[in-house]
Amino acid sequence: MTASPVLWSLDQRGVATVTLNRPEVNNAYDGALISGVLAAMDELAKKPNLRVVVLRGNGKHFQAGADLKWINGVRPQSAEANEAASRATFEAVQRLNTVAVPTVALVQGGCFGGGTGVIAACDVVIAADNALFSITEVRWGLTAAIIIPQLCDAIGVRQVRRYALTGERFGAEDARRIGLVHEVVALADLEAAGAKVVEQLLANGPEAMAETKKLALESSFGGMAVDDAVYKRLVQLHSLKRQSTEAAEGLASFAEKRAAKWGGGIA
Repeated sequence: MTASPVLWSLDQRGVATVTLNRPEVNNAYDGALISGVLAAMDELAKKPNLRVVVLRGNGKHFQAGADLKWINGVRPQSAEANEAASRATFEAVQRLNTVAVPTVALVQGGCFGGGTGVIAACDVVIAADNALFSITEVRWGLTAAIIIPQLCDAIGVRQVRRYALTGERFGAEDARRIGLVHEVVALADLEAAGAKVVEQLLANGPEAMAETKKLALESSFGGMAVDDAVYKRLVQLHSLKRQSTEAAEGLASFAEKRAAKWGGGIA
């Protein structure tokens, strides 16, 4: 087991590196990893010299979505506990979405479920050529409610209506084509490509970039939708679906390594 689910550091230039650090489960998120992201972003926000945040995943994969064992542990709990889990997950994504400095995500290997929402909330996304993506929630009878606004910003409603409904996997070039990532490089060149972007960002006026990012968010679907009532509804939908009979079957199918036995429809 690793020591901490999230690591962070800040260099003399003001460049922070936030590392998802659960490689033994492909950086799948659980309550501890979510808390770690929140704590890291809150601490970094206090640093007056912060200029850029680089997000990466330790190990072979960037982020494999939710830890379904953790999900199965949360779902039998109270409605309040389930809402709290969904709210914390949303807040972790929003910290990345709204932090006043540029964020750069470096993606290798798998980037599934909530991981796609995380990178959609980042300003610049560079993927290795071995990266693989999927908005997986529907496969397990769940919904991606709390990341839909960021995904719609990044790839557009039309692409969300395909990829969030099929749950299919797609590669780095398709991710670039639809706008989920900006650049695809060889795996061996991923760190260097990220460093090049960071240098470009450091050459720019920090206040000008902060204002530009704020204006972009105000003009976007996700930015305009950052409204207490809207996100309260998304959090509720996210948590209620986790507690549904359909989710129970989907999660059981994962645990038992079998095809899910879905009902006859939505009636």
